[in-house]
Amino acid sequence: MAGGITRGVLFVHAAPRALCPHIEWQAGGVLDLDLSMDWTPQPAGRGLYRTEYSWQGPQGTGAALASALRGWDHLRYEVTEDPSAGADGARWSHTPDLGIFHAVTDVHGNIVIPEDRIRSALAEADPRATREALALALGTAWDDELEPFRHAGAGAPVRWLHDVG
Repeated sequence: MAGGITRGVLFVHAAPRALCPHIEWQAGGVLDLDLSMDWTPQPAGRGLYRTEYSWQGPQGTGAALASALRGWDHLRYEVTEDPSAGADGARWSHTPDLGIFHAVTDVHGNIVIPEDRIRSALAEADPRATREALALALGTAWDDELEPFRHAGAGAPVRWLHDVG
């Protein structure tokens, strides 16, 4: 992880209670900290808990956090990394059914789709295929699956990533 220092947020939207200490251990290992996160019940799922943690570290820390948590059953999370000197921002979203999604983001948190990906979507002869390609590039399926867990934390300290609509 070379480069400048950046910051971001780890949003654990839903995790079984038994997984919470393991998440703290994994995230703490990436951040080189002894973490103890504040977990609250997740109203969108029985027996699930949620938390968020604002972090600061070298560029690439967001990718390391997303990778460290990837693949765990029943875990829904997002990691953001703010843009910093010489580096774009990024967002990683993970659900058990869909796996992980990564997107580059601008200074406002908007997803930036590379030109070649847009050209490829526009080259589709079928308008439905074009919409599906753009929905995949935007991570629409991940947003759809995570949205109930984002909203279920109403009243908890939450930093909204974007407004999908």
